[in-house]
Amino acid sequence: MIEVINFSDRPSLMSDYMAELRDVNVQKDSMRFRRNIERIGELLAYEVSQHLSYAKEEVQTPLAIAHNYRLQDPVVIGTILRAGLPFHAGFLNYFDHAENAFVSAYRKYKDKLKFDIFVEYIACPDLTDKVLILTDPMLATGGSMELAYRALLSHGKPRQVHFVSVIASQQAVDYLKNAIDPDTDATIWVASIDPELNDHSYIVPGLGDAGDLAYGEKL
Repeated sequence: MIEVINFSDRPSLMSDYMAELRDVNVQKDSMRFRRNIERIGELLAYEVSQHLSYAKEEVQTPLAIAHNYRLQDPVVIGTILRAGLPFHAGFLNYFDHAENAFVSAYRKYKDKLKFDIFVEYIACPDLTDKVLILTDPMLATGGSMELAYRALLSHGKPRQVHFVSVIASQQAVDYLKNAIDPDTDATIWVASIDPELNDHSYIVPGLGDAGDLAYGEKL
């Protein structure tokens, strides 16, 4: 069974960053918006790190031998372009030696409300027996995350998978839990789960279009 960890149930500094992300007045500062996503990525990276494998090693200090735990898992940080870039940076700030993967997944609208999701670009190392941390700040329907994950599987089967988002709809969390093989060692990490989607499949209350807020409106 895929575990879901929702940090909106645990007030912390992450709650402050979330409040600024959602605030329409603070959102006018795109640099601040990107930095808040990056900081949430850093906090979530630390939380994910506690679920990885470590081994005790000896470290020589100027005075004696110290015993410390060192990360053993080979980590790959995967990100869905473009809104995921500052989120990815937050994870990479903490996982210094991680490899990286990038996927383009986008909505192609049939009309104002209906759309299909397409994946056109993948850059990814071998994932075999590694820990894949797949990040996307907005988990609206869950479709992009699922398609990106399945596309990455063409590069090998990871030993462990962590799906990480800033804001998810309850619908997307339920969808992803049902879409991923229950035998997969996987966890869904979310800073906040919001109750619904609107007719345009945007998360409500959400925060709007994260890509536009981070990098400017697209045509």
